[in-house]
Amino acid sequence: MKKKWVLITLGLMFVSLILFAAEEKVFNGLYLNLGNLYRLSYAKSRSISPENFAGEKGKGGMSVDGLAKNAARDLGQGWKVSPYIHIAPNQTYVLAEIDGPGAIQQIWMTPAGNWRYSILRFYWDGEEEPSVEVPVGDFFACGWGKFAQVSSLPICVNPGSGLNSYWVMPFRKSCKVTMENLDEKKMTLYYQINYTLTDIPDDAAYFHAQFRRTNPLPYKTDYTIVDGIEGWGHFVGTYMCWQANNTGWWGEGEIKFFIDGDTKFPTICGTGTEDYFCGSYGFTVEGKYQEYTTPYAGMPQVISPDGQWQSQQRFGLYRWHIMDPVRFEKDLRVTIQALGWRSGGRYLPLQDDISSVAIWYQTEPHAKFPKLPSKNKLEII
Repeated sequence: MKKKWVLITLGLMFVSLILFAAEEKVFNGLYLNLGNLYRLSYAKSRSISPENFAGEKGKGGMSVDGLAKNAARDLGQGWKVSPYIHIAPNQTYVLAEIDGPGAIQQIWMTPAGNWRYSILRFYWDGEEEPSVEVPVGDFFACGWGKFAQVSSLPICVNPGSGLNSYWVMPFRKSCKVTMENLDEKKMTLYYQINYTLTDIPDDAAYFHAQFRRTNPLPYKTDYTIVDGIEGWGHFVGTYMCWQANNTGWWGEGEIKFFIDGDTKFPTICGTGTEDYFCGSYGFTVEGKYQEYTTPYAGMPQVISPDGQWQSQQRFGLYRWHIMDPVRFEKDLRVTIQALGWRSGGRYLPLQDDISSVAIWYQTEPHAKFPKLPSKNKLEII
């Protein structure tokens, strides 16, 4: 039975990819997938890593003084002399600077240290404010600072700490990617950013991702996943870290999308937290939480109390709107309720520790992001 459902899922994915490939006007080597992988283009493949910091053609693996030069001392140039970097405490390192037009197509990295204190930022076309500002663990759907295996279409996390993104991120003039280390210890980072240099379609929007945290959520207040989005675009994903500060069920709350001028009531209203993340009835099987990771939705992480210091139940959840993007033309706000049960079959507004990453594409310029929480407010305790 399990094999049957795997085959059905793969079949549906293949059909969807073929349908997407039928949109001829967007193909230029940028949007390759199973449906059009056989088609040739003049897009140029490039890659940035510590073995080729600028992604230059024919200049990978040339280092003679990288951080692993001692390990390669018997072999010399070309033998893994520079596979990683160090980022000093409270320092920001420029991982990539690329002249466009082009698009990031895949990112792999394995950051050491505290994932909540390592902040990824992306800047498109020379902008001063980032379009992406997210702690690295949360960006890759591992927001609790601990490994969780993830098998989704845009994000994969593989043993032992292989963080992978397949979100396509186009830019027309330039791209800059940085990592800030907020920790008191230096971090070691292995990374590779694979991209293409190619023409970008006129209707291609820019990738955005924003982190938020509220701890604890004020009583009878909805949690805000994102607010203040202005422009034309579509919302494509939510990742959430959810700590239940009460015993009992925590996921009755509804998600709401306020689109293009909606005020008190949204255009899209869900029916429950587990419903939004494409599960049901408390994510439980035979009375226990069941982790799951699928192409478009999952709860890959359940951290249970250990009988000592780890006292609260924690969850990591994702929902990618790949086949059902939420489109907006002027503005967008997304909220979700934290709701449990109290006596007498009544709902209980919860005061949980909740953080999130909102992911969307839109035209530039974008509205300025709220200030990233301070180090103390980022900390996972």
